[in-house]
Formats: sequence, structure tokens, C-alpha cells
Amino acid sequence: MDQPILFFSGKGGVGKTTTAAAHALAAADSGQRVLLVSTDPAHNLGDAFGRPLGGQPTRVAANLDAIEIDPDAECARYIEQVKQNIRATVRSTMLEEAERQIDMAGRAPGAYEAALFDRMVAILLDEAHPGEARGYDQVVFDTAPTGHTIRLLSLPELMGAWVDGLLRRRSEHNRERSQWLGDGEVPEDPLYDLLSERRRRIARVRDLMLDPAVTAFVFVLTPEHLPVEETRRALAELDSHQLRVGALVINKVLPEEADGAFVARRREAEAEHLAAIERHFGDRRRYYVPLQAADVRDLDDLRAIARHLRD
Repeated sequence: MDQPILFFSGKGGVGKTTTAAAHALAAADSGQRVLLVSTDPAHNLGDAFGRPLGGQPTRVAANLDAIEIDPDAECARYIEQVKQNIRATVRSTMLEEAERQIDMAGRAPGAYEAALFDRMVAILLDEAHPGEARGYDQVVFDTAPTGHTIRLLSLPELMGAWVDGLLRRRSEHNRERSQWLGDGEVPEDPLYDLLSERRRRIARVRDLMLDPAVTAFVFVLTPEHLPVEETRRALAELDSHQLRVGALVINKVLPEEADGAFVARRREAEAEHLAAIERHFGDRRRYYVPLQAADVRDLDDLRAIARHLRD
């Protein structure tokens, strides 16, 4: 868990945000400069530190800053940026209709993830500079539940192919336009330049995410049937995108000292799921965190969880 970029994901309700916050706090306590970023629309990260968070870094502990991305605000910002980009390339008579189409696209499936990804790219390439002397030592992402995370993490590959198609079409258009003009020179095209820069940034982030020396993926689950099965499917799908999850945090494991008839029955069921975890995920690093006796409410509670991750 020491790579400059770290993603925590998992099924909703398994303690993903708490685990990510505990790890980030422990890394900050060790002297590293850490940025903790939540892309989860549930907005639980601020609750873990007892203070409101926004879209810009807020200091929540020594050496630790946190951001809580608002997906609705990012989507609105993303759509407005697209509108600004086309205003210089679309005739005034077509601009109103073009902007109406863009507004409709902003409500289409995938726009939410595209806006989040755009913000993630800005954080990694323009703001955080993870692992560099001028930036944070580590950037920790607390992502949305599994399905959203898979769509988000697979976007570099999908958007790269999509932008490549747009660039080819734009290049063909410019060649045809040059032939029509008859001067043989390809005209200046700010839209083509914009797409080329976007393709470069997507490729850069994809390279970062695929480099195991830079980026690691951690899944959080509990020893229960549904989280185990969902994790199996998610890991297989991420593997197909060359995004290998290297570690699992098995959270809320019954502690040894828990007793009583009810707990004994729960322990029997849990043993079955723990065996399944060993069977299915034996090739991944595994961290076991016991069920806490009380809610996590402050930094000391987070540090108690972090000790189990370090151990």
C-alpha cells in the first residue's frame, strides 16, 4: 500500500471509506504528504473526519488533505467546458442547437463517470503530482461502490479509443477541406488540437494506472456471501482491463474475544466465507480487520483500524 496512487473500492456498506481514511491517516502520521480524494456521491469522507469537505484540498490532520468531489457540480462544470470549447468552432446560427444537444448528452449514461474522470485526471496531472518532489507522496482515492468504480477505472481505455475515432474523422475532414481550398495546406483546427491534448492526457493517466510501481488497487469486503461474490466478479472484470487488484481488506471479522450463542452461529457462517476468501483470492495480499466494538468517530478510532492494516 505504499505506491504513490492508491484506489480503494468495494461493495457499499463494507467500510471502504473508513478503511481508506484509516490508511491515509496512518501514512500521514508516518510523515508522508497525503491527499485523500472521495469520488463517492454518498459524501461520507467528511463525516469520518468530523468536518465538511469540498472540491478543493482541506487540511484534516497533519500532512493530510482531503477532497470530496461533488459529481453533480463536476458534471455541470464539464458540460460548460465542452460548450466553451465548441463556441469557437460552431457557426452562430448552429450554436443554440449544439448547446442543447450537449445539455442532453450531459444527462446521458456515462456523463457522470466522464465528469469524475476529468476531475481525476486534473488532480493527478495538474494538482497533486503524486510521487514528485513538488507534490503529494501519496494520493488515495475512496471510490464509489463497485459498479461505478469499474466504469470509472475502465474509462481511460474506452475514452482513448473514442477520442482516437474523433481524431481520425477530424483529420479526414481537414484533408478534404484542404483539397476544396486547393492550396494543399491543412487549415488550423483548434478542435483537433484540443482533442489531441485530451488524448495525450488520457494516455498519460492510463499509463499511470497500469504501472504497478505507481498505482495499486485495494478492494474492501466483509466475510459474507454477497460481498465475496461481488468482489470475485469485480476482480475478474478489472483484470480484463489490465487493472489487477493486488490487495484485499477483509473488514469486520469477528474478534477472538467475542462470545455467546448468537456470535457462535455467526462465527460458523463467517468461517465458511473466510475459507472462500482464501480459496478465491489466495494469490492476493490480504489484510484482516476485526469488527469494532463501537462506531468509528474520531482520529483515534481511525488509527486503531490502521494498526490492523499495518500489522
